[in-house]
Amino acid sequence: MPITLNENLPAYRILSDEGVMVMSPGRAATQDIRPLRIGLLNLMPKKIQTENQFARLIGATPLQIDFQLIRMSDHESRNTAADHMASFYRPFRDVEATGEKFDGLIITGAPVEQLPFEDVTYWPELTRVFDWTQSHVHSTFGVCWGGMAMAWHFHRLDKHLLDHKAFGCFRHHNQAPASPYLRGFSDDVLVPVSRWTEVRQPDVDARPALRTLLASDQCGPCLLEDPGHRALYVFNHFEYDSTTLKEEYDRDVASGRPINVPSNYYPDDDPTRTPSNRWRSHAHLLYGNWINEIYQTTEYDLNRIGKG
Repeated sequence: MPITLNENLPAYRILSDEGVMVMSPGRAATQDIRPLRIGLLNLMPKKIQTENQFARLIGATPLQIDFQLIRMSDHESRNTAADHMASFYRPFRDVEATGEKFDGLIITGAPVEQLPFEDVTYWPELTRVFDWTQSHVHSTFGVCWGGMAMAWHFHRLDKHLLDHKAFGCFRHHNQAPASPYLRGFSDDVLVPVSRWTEVRQPDVDARPALRTLLASDQCGPCLLEDPGHRALYVFNHFEYDSTTLKEEYDRDVASGRPINVPSNYYPDDDPTRTPSNRWRSHAHLLYGNWINEIYQTTEYDLNRIGKG
Protein backbone atom coordinates (compact mmCIF):
# COMPACT_ATOMS: atom_id res chain seq x y z
CA MET A 1 0.00 0.00 0.00
CA PRO A 2 1.20 3.55 -0.63
CA ILE A 3 2.15 6.55 1.45
CA THR A 4 -0.25 9.47 1.07
CA LEU A 5 1.49 12.72 0.09
CA ASN A 6 0.36 16.04 -1.32
CA GLU A 7 0.98 15.65 -5.06
CA ASN A 8 2.77 19.04 -5.11
CA LEU A 9 5.31 18.00 -2.47
CA PRO A 10 8.75 17.36 -4.09
CA ALA A 11 8.88 13.95 -2.39
CA TYR A 12 5.80 12.85 -4.38
CA ARG A 13 7.63 13.01 -7.71
CA ILE A 14 11.00 11.85 -6.34
CA LEU A 15 9.58 8.76 -4.65
CA SER A 16 7.32 7.98 -7.62
CA ASP A 17 10.38 8.00 -9.89
CA GLU A 18 12.11 5.59 -7.49
CA GLY A 19 9.18 3.16 -7.64
CA VAL A 20 7.85 3.93 -4.16
CA MET A 21 4.04 3.74 -4.09
CA VAL A 22 2.58 7.19 -3.42
CA MET A 23 -1.02 8.37 -3.49
CA SER A 24 -2.71 11.75 -3.41
CA PRO A 25 -5.07 12.57 -0.51
CA GLY A 26 -8.02 12.62 -2.92
CA ARG A 27 -7.33 9.08 -4.10
CA ALA A 28 -6.72 7.86 -0.54
CA ALA A 29 -10.10 9.21 0.55
CA THR A 30 -11.85 6.80 -1.82
CA GLN A 31 -10.35 3.73 -0.15
CA ASP A 32 -12.16 2.08 2.75
CA ILE A 33 -9.00 1.81 4.83
CA ARG A 34 -7.96 3.48 8.06
CA PRO A 35 -4.43 4.70 7.19
CA LEU A 36 -1.79 5.03 9.86
CA ARG A 37 -1.29 8.69 10.66
CA ILE A 38 2.43 9.44 10.94
CA GLY A 39 3.81 12.92 11.65
CA LEU A 40 7.29 14.25 10.95
CA LEU A 41 8.44 17.08 13.22
CA ASN A 42 11.25 18.29 10.98
CA LEU A 43 13.99 20.19 12.81
CA MET A 44 16.66 19.76 10.12
CA PRO A 45 17.82 22.73 8.00
CA LYS A 46 17.42 20.89 4.67
CA LYS A 47 13.72 20.18 5.06
CA ILE A 48 13.09 18.69 1.61
CA GLN A 49 16.02 16.26 1.81
CA THR A 50 14.84 15.09 5.24
CA GLU A 51 11.22 14.71 4.08
CA ASN A 52 12.38 12.50 1.22
CA GLN A 53 14.56 10.34 3.45
CA PHE A 54 11.85 9.53 5.98
CA ALA A 55 9.00 9.30 3.47
CA ARG A 56 11.05 6.78 1.49
CA LEU A 57 11.39 4.52 4.53
CA ILE A 58 7.89 4.68 5.97
CA GLY A 59 6.34 4.51 2.51
CA ALA A 60 7.94 1.12 1.78
CA THR A 61 5.63 -0.94 4.02
CA PRO A 62 2.42 -2.74 2.88
CA LEU A 63 0.30 -0.28 4.89
CA GLN A 64 -1.29 2.99 3.84
CA ILE A 65 0.40 5.94 5.59
CA ASP A 66 -1.04 9.43 5.99
CA PHE A 67 2.16 11.51 6.25
CA GLN A 68 1.90 14.90 7.99
CA LEU A 69 4.67 17.54 8.13
CA ILE A 70 5.03 19.65 11.30
CA ARG A 71 7.40 22.49 12.27
CA MET A 72 8.19 24.46 15.36
CA SER A 73 5.77 27.37 15.56
CA ASP A 74 8.08 30.40 15.70
CA HIS A 75 11.34 29.04 14.30
CA GLU A 76 12.03 30.33 10.78
CA SER A 77 13.83 28.00 8.39
CA ARG A 78 16.73 29.73 6.62
CA ASN A 79 17.51 26.83 4.27
CA THR A 80 14.07 26.04 2.84
CA ALA A 81 11.87 28.35 0.79
CA ALA A 82 9.13 30.08 2.73
CA ASP A 83 6.48 29.03 0.21
CA HIS A 84 7.42 25.37 0.70
CA MET A 85 7.05 25.73 4.47
CA ALA A 86 3.74 27.57 4.11
CA SER A 87 2.36 25.04 1.62
CA PHE A 88 3.27 21.78 3.30
CA TYR A 89 4.00 22.36 7.01
CA ARG A 90 1.79 23.18 9.94
CA PRO A 91 3.15 24.81 13.10
CA PHE A 92 2.92 22.65 16.18
CA ARG A 93 0.68 25.17 17.94
CA ASP A 94 -2.00 24.58 15.27
CA VAL A 95 -1.71 20.79 15.57
CA GLU A 96 -1.90 21.07 19.35
CA ALA A 97 -4.93 23.37 19.21
CA THR A 98 -6.97 20.96 17.10
CA GLY A 99 -6.48 18.07 19.53
CA GLU A 100 -5.70 15.71 16.65
CA LYS A 101 -3.89 12.46 17.30
CA PHE A 102 -1.23 10.40 15.55
CA ASP A 103 -0.31 6.74 15.41
CA GLY A 104 3.36 7.69 15.11
CA LEU A 105 5.59 10.76 15.27
CA ILE A 106 9.20 11.11 14.11
CA ILE A 107 11.22 13.94 15.69
CA THR A 108 14.36 14.61 13.68
CA GLY A 109 17.78 15.78 14.67
CA ALA A 110 18.86 19.42 14.58
CA PRO A 111 22.21 21.24 14.17
CA VAL A 112 22.19 22.44 17.79
CA GLU A 113 23.73 19.46 19.53
CA GLN A 114 26.66 21.36 21.04
CA LEU A 115 24.31 23.72 22.90
CA PRO A 116 22.83 22.83 26.28
CA PHE A 117 19.27 21.67 25.66
CA GLU A 118 17.78 24.60 27.55
CA ASP A 119 19.70 27.11 25.39
CA VAL A 120 17.96 26.02 22.18
CA THR A 121 15.57 28.82 21.22
CA TYR A 122 12.57 26.52 20.74
CA TRP A 123 13.26 24.27 23.75
CA PRO A 124 10.15 25.33 25.75
CA GLU A 125 7.86 24.46 22.83
CA LEU A 126 9.74 21.24 22.13
CA THR A 127 9.23 20.06 25.71
CA ARG A 128 5.51 20.72 25.16
CA VAL A 129 5.73 18.45 22.13
CA PHE A 130 7.35 15.71 24.22
CA ASP A 131 4.64 15.92 26.88
CA TRP A 132 1.91 16.16 24.21
CA THR A 133 3.07 12.85 22.69
CA GLN A 134 2.06 11.05 25.86
CA SER A 135 -1.62 11.80 25.27
CA HIS A 136 -1.78 12.31 21.49
CA VAL A 137 0.75 9.92 19.90
CA HIS A 138 0.82 6.14 20.09
CA SER A 139 4.56 5.75 19.35
CA THR A 140 7.32 8.36 19.02
CA PHE A 141 10.68 7.96 17.27
CA GLY A 142 13.34 10.49 18.29
CA VAL A 143 16.27 10.68 15.85
CA CYS A 144 19.84 11.86 16.64
CA TRP A 145 19.54 15.13 18.62
CA GLY A 146 15.76 14.65 18.74
CA GLY A 147 16.29 11.32 20.50
CA MET A 148 18.87 12.75 22.87
CA ALA A 149 16.52 15.62 23.68
CA MET A 150 13.64 13.26 24.50
CA ALA A 151 15.88 11.05 26.64
CA TRP A 152 17.07 14.16 28.53
CA HIS A 153 13.53 15.44 29.04
CA PHE A 154 12.07 12.19 30.29
CA HIS A 155 15.09 10.57 31.99
CA ARG A 156 17.78 13.26 32.42
CA LEU A 157 20.07 11.11 30.28
CA ASP A 158 22.96 13.48 29.62
CA LYS A 159 24.76 14.05 26.33
CA HIS A 160 28.53 14.48 26.38
CA LEU A 161 30.58 16.60 23.98
CA LEU A 162 33.18 14.73 21.92
CA ASP A 163 36.66 16.13 21.21
CA HIS A 164 36.21 15.17 17.55
CA LYS A 165 33.18 14.42 15.42
CA ALA A 166 31.93 10.82 15.35
CA PHE A 167 31.71 10.63 11.58
CA GLY A 168 31.44 7.68 9.23
CA CYS A 169 29.90 4.20 9.10
CA PHE A 170 30.37 2.09 12.21
CA ARG A 171 29.55 -1.49 13.13
CA HIS A 172 26.82 -1.86 15.76
CA HIS A 173 25.97 -4.99 17.73
CA ASN A 174 22.43 -6.34 17.90
CA GLN A 175 21.86 -6.56 21.66
CA ALA A 176 18.18 -7.57 21.57
CA PRO A 177 17.55 -10.04 18.70
CA ALA A 178 14.09 -10.86 20.07
CA SER A 179 12.94 -7.22 19.96
CA PRO A 180 10.13 -6.68 17.45
CA TYR A 181 11.98 -3.56 16.30
CA LEU A 182 15.01 -5.65 15.26
CA ARG A 183 13.10 -8.42 13.50
CA GLY A 184 15.25 -9.64 10.60
CA PHE A 185 18.37 -7.76 11.74
CA SER A 186 21.85 -9.22 11.39
CA ASP A 187 24.05 -9.77 14.44
CA ASP A 188 25.99 -6.64 13.54
CA VAL A 189 24.85 -3.68 11.49
CA LEU A 190 26.64 -0.86 9.67
CA VAL A 191 25.09 2.52 10.55
CA PRO A 192 26.01 6.07 9.41
CA VAL A 193 27.05 8.31 12.30
CA SER A 194 27.42 12.10 12.25
CA ARG A 195 27.47 13.88 15.60
CA TRP A 196 29.57 15.89 18.05
CA THR A 197 27.97 14.41 21.16
CA GLU A 198 27.26 11.00 22.63
CA VAL A 199 25.29 9.26 25.32
CA ARG A 200 27.20 6.71 27.39
CA GLN A 201 26.25 3.16 28.11
CA PRO A 202 26.84 3.33 31.91
CA ASP A 203 24.40 6.27 32.04
CA VAL A 204 21.83 4.22 30.11
CA ASP A 205 22.41 1.19 32.35
CA ALA A 206 21.73 3.37 35.39
CA ARG A 207 18.20 3.99 34.04
CA PRO A 208 16.32 0.68 34.07
CA ALA A 209 13.41 2.29 32.21
CA LEU A 210 15.64 2.36 29.10
CA ARG A 211 16.79 -0.67 27.11
CA THR A 212 19.70 -0.69 24.65
CA LEU A 213 18.87 -2.44 21.38
CA LEU A 214 21.89 -1.50 19.23
CA ALA A 215 25.32 -0.28 20.34
CA SER A 216 28.83 0.19 18.97
CA ASP A 217 32.19 -0.39 20.63
CA GLN A 218 33.43 2.77 18.88
CA CYS A 219 30.56 5.22 19.29
CA GLY A 220 28.35 3.87 22.06
CA PRO A 221 24.60 3.30 22.22
CA CYS A 222 22.68 3.73 18.99
CA LEU A 223 19.08 2.60 19.55
CA LEU A 224 17.23 2.73 22.88
CA GLU A 225 13.72 1.60 23.71
CA ASP A 226 11.67 3.57 26.25
CA PRO A 227 8.54 1.44 26.79
CA GLY A 228 7.13 3.67 29.50
CA HIS A 229 6.91 6.59 27.07
CA ARG A 230 6.12 4.43 24.01
CA ALA A 231 9.27 5.74 22.35
CA LEU A 232 12.43 4.76 20.52
CA TYR A 233 15.57 6.90 20.47
CA VAL A 234 18.10 6.41 17.67
CA PHE A 235 21.25 8.52 17.83
CA ASN A 236 22.58 7.68 14.36
CA HIS A 237 21.27 7.97 10.82
CA PHE A 238 19.73 4.90 9.21
CA GLU A 239 17.70 7.30 7.05
CA TYR A 240 20.74 8.86 5.32
CA ASP A 241 21.03 8.68 1.55
CA SER A 242 24.14 7.16 -0.01
CA THR A 243 25.77 10.58 -0.45
CA THR A 244 24.65 12.42 2.71
CA LEU A 245 27.93 11.90 4.57
CA LYS A 246 29.82 12.98 1.44
CA GLU A 247 27.76 16.16 1.24
CA GLU A 248 28.51 16.94 4.89
CA TYR A 249 32.22 16.23 4.39
CA ASP A 250 32.45 18.34 1.21
CA ARG A 251 30.59 21.21 2.92
CA ASP A 252 32.99 21.27 5.86
CA VAL A 253 36.08 21.01 3.64
CA ALA A 254 34.83 23.88 1.46
CA SER A 255 34.19 26.07 4.50
CA GLY A 256 37.58 25.32 6.07
CA ARG A 257 36.18 23.59 9.13
CA PRO A 258 38.32 20.84 10.72
CA ILE A 259 36.77 17.53 9.69
CA ASN A 260 38.05 13.98 9.41
CA VAL A 261 37.33 11.82 6.37
CA PRO A 262 34.24 9.77 7.35
CA SER A 263 35.45 6.39 8.59
CA ASN A 264 34.66 3.21 6.68
CA TYR A 265 32.51 5.10 4.16
CA TYR A 266 34.51 5.68 1.00
CA PRO A 267 36.21 2.65 -0.61
CA ASP A 268 39.68 2.47 1.01
CA ASP A 269 38.76 5.71 2.87
CA ASP A 270 39.53 7.60 -0.36
CA PRO A 271 37.18 10.62 -0.66
CA THR A 272 37.79 10.79 -4.43
CA ARG A 273 35.93 7.48 -4.85
CA THR A 274 32.17 6.97 -4.91
CA PRO A 275 30.71 5.70 -1.59
CA SER A 276 28.35 2.75 -1.59
CA ASN A 277 25.26 2.31 0.59
CA ARG A 278 25.65 -0.66 2.97
CA TRP A 279 22.91 0.22 5.46
CA ARG A 280 19.81 0.61 3.25
CA SER A 281 18.31 -2.82 3.97
CA HIS A 282 18.55 -2.38 7.75
CA ALA A 283 17.08 1.13 7.47
CA HIS A 284 14.01 -0.33 5.78
CA LEU A 285 13.85 -3.12 8.35
CA LEU A 286 14.00 -0.74 11.32
CA TYR A 287 11.33 1.67 10.11
CA GLY A 288 9.23 -1.14 8.65
CA ASN A 289 9.33 -2.94 12.00
CA TRP A 290 8.35 0.28 13.79
CA ILE A 291 5.39 0.81 11.45
CA ASN A 292 4.34 -2.82 11.84
CA GLU A 293 4.51 -2.60 15.63
CA ILE A 294 2.35 0.53 15.53
CA TYR A 295 -0.14 -1.24 13.27
CA GLN A 296 -0.33 -4.22 15.63
CA THR A 297 -0.85 -2.16 18.78
CA THR A 298 -2.52 1.17 17.96
CA GLU A 299 -6.19 1.93 18.49
CA TYR A 300 -8.48 1.61 15.47
CA ASP A 301 -10.26 4.74 16.69
CA LEU A 302 -7.69 7.54 16.64
CA ASN A 303 -9.57 9.34 19.38
CA ARG A 304 -8.77 6.45 21.74
CA ILE A 305 -5.00 7.07 21.53
CA GLY A 306 -3.63 8.22 24.88
CA LYS A 307 -6.62 7.00 26.88
CA GLY A 308 -5.41 3.50 27.72
